[in-house]
Amino acid sequence: MLKVMTFNVLFGGQERFEAILGLLGRVRPDVLVLQECLGWQGTDRLQRVASALGLPADEAHVLLGTARPRGSGNRYHVAVASHRPLRTIQIHNDPRQIGHCLVQCQLDAGGPLTLFGTHYDAHNEELRLVEARYLCSLLEPEPFRESLYLLAGDLNALSRRDPYPPDFAQRLLSSETDKYGHPPRFSVMECLESFGWVDTLYHRGPPSQWVTARRNRGGVAIDYRTDYILASPRMAERLIQAEIVDVGDTSDHQAMVATFREG
Repeated sequence: MLKVMTFNVLFGGQERFEAILGLLGRVRPDVLVLQECLGWQGTDRLQRVASALGLPADEAHVLLGTARPRGSGNRYHVAVASHRPLRTIQIHNDPRQIGHCLVQCQLDAGGPLTLFGTHYDAHNEELRLVEARYLCSLLEPEPFRESLYLLAGDLNALSRRDPYPPDFAQRLLSSETDKYGHPPRFSVMECLESFGWVDTLYHRGPPSQWVTARRNRGGVAIDYRTDYILASPRMAERLIQAEIVDVGDTSDHQAMVATFREG
């Protein structure tokens, strides 16, 4: 089996790092994608993640995808850790195409598997749509449909599959939350799914839990899902289960895990 996990650690997770390591040690994914690895350059955090997962802390098993600097100068890096050796690594962070970083690599999963780990722009749907279209431009449709691909990360995007309430648009207005648009847009997920990406959380039926980000702004409480593991059609055929993992106070995002059979 291949267990894949995506998790936004929130601003580097410095003051919560021991709790993050404990979570990773309990879940024990085979492949891990982390977002908001702020300040991880020049530290031992990635090596400690490797230790928590019981894998070698070398370049074949852990990597830090350097994100482009935001207006503040902060770099919200994307990290990947894998028990399977990582090959053919590419880091995409062109500011014309990418909000933070897109890590592309290959590993063996009973056949070559191409993994994309990312963190889409938090500001607005139009910027995220540029990122989604860029990702699709890296792929040829027919080989994509017939080969093994995964996309894991915080996409900062909404899916129509999730049961948002009838007054969702009004709640966004009342909370002065503008990042999803008014009315809310679902363009990024529609773009990715129209290309052929499969939302693993719903692929085996409605999930028992779908929320990855609970927010309360101006006294208005809204539940969202912005964290995803998407699969190519052939990879989705191998899906055993997908679930949201409650991380408690370890971050302001829940983690997502998807498990696949091999071969």
